[in-house]
Amino acid sequence: MAESILVTIDGAVLDPDVPILHGDDLAAVRGDGVFETLLVRDGRARLVDLHLQRLARSAKALDLPAPDEERWASAIDTGARVWAEKNDDAEGLLRVVYSRGRESAPVDGVVGRNRGDTGLSRDVGGATEYLTVGPVPARAAVVRENGVKVITAARGYSIDLAAAAPWQLLGAKTLSYATNMAALRHAQDQGADDVIYLSSEGIVLESPRSTVIAVEGKNLMTPPVESGILGGTMQQAIFSQAEKEGWQTEIGTLRPADLVCADAVWLVSSITLAARITEFNGYRMSTPERPEDFSALVDRAID
Repeated sequence: MAESILVTIDGAVLDPDVPILHGDDLAAVRGDGVFETLLVRDGRARLVDLHLQRLARSAKALDLPAPDEERWASAIDTGARVWAEKNDDAEGLLRVVYSRGRESAPVDGVVGRNRGDTGLSRDVGGATEYLTVGPVPARAAVVRENGVKVITAARGYSIDLAAAAPWQLLGAKTLSYATNMAALRHAQDQGADDVIYLSSEGIVLESPRSTVIAVEGKNLMTPPVESGILGGTMQQAIFSQAEKEGWQTEIGTLRPADLVCADAVWLVSSITLAARITEFNGYRMSTPERPEDFSALVDRAID
């Protein structure tokens, strides 16, 4: 059985079975924080720089101070190393958590005035910062090999909402994930594995836990972050590697018909890496001649 790891931002390795959150931590009571999930492979966390850059963007969107990237990088290295030592280099899921801290903490150092008074404080003295490492879910290996059945679902907003209402935090990876989990349960109830969100205009957005990439020959296309989606670290790494190898990459608008007509469509993420869509809204997708070419590209992208 895999042995989980718990590490503070200061690099202290703690007993993972001992609670670390206070009951009034804003991570738990409001989802007021951000997180990142990294793959640990062969004792090393992958795409650390891209994840820390996104953590910083998410923190800025929530008015949290910029994360200390040097301390986080060191803690991540510690977590990955200890995980590998205790689990024979098995793949691991490393999750970074950064919240505003306790609701009862004094605001701006003023005794008797705490974050619970307004919930609006930008002061994060006593912020909660830690990471965990655990086993990669068994689902990841299955969908890497067998692909996924996907249905579309309405996201309920226009592609213009992100710019018009930045407080919706559409491009931030926040701890408030209940909507995404509800969408995945809906997919399961419909006999599918995953969901692709559509905007009110019917434009392809993203999956609750991955980015959409359509493949046509040696051309890769993905939706723009300006449409209100999370910038995918895995997608960025894949596009960077693909461009080095002579693939063409494009960021642009996709509609469901574009996915059906593509040679292949993949859901990519840091843990699953790449899962090919085999069924889309009940339609059996065609199988590309060499799907292993894209999978190999993904593996090179994270090396």
